Amino acid sequence: MAEVKSMFQEVLPKQGQLSVEDITTMVLCKPKLLPLKSLTMEKLEKMQQAAQETIRQQEMAEKDQQNRKLLELFS
Repeated sequence: MAEVKSMFQEVLPKQGQLSVEDITTMVLCKPKLLPLKSLTMEKLEKMQQAAQETIRQQEMAEKDQQNRKLLELFS
């Protein structure tokens, strides 16, 4: 490995204590994901989807009954 030359010359004291200063650095945390929709909004959407599905089923049942009546008339 090639050594990188520094702009600063290292100086170690021959007497006394050697102290090291810590440099504070930013620590990145995992991002906290927020929901795009609130729980209440999700519940309302589920209720709406369930109501629409019920209406579709009722409409299909009505069409089925009408088709049966027409078949009875023509047979």
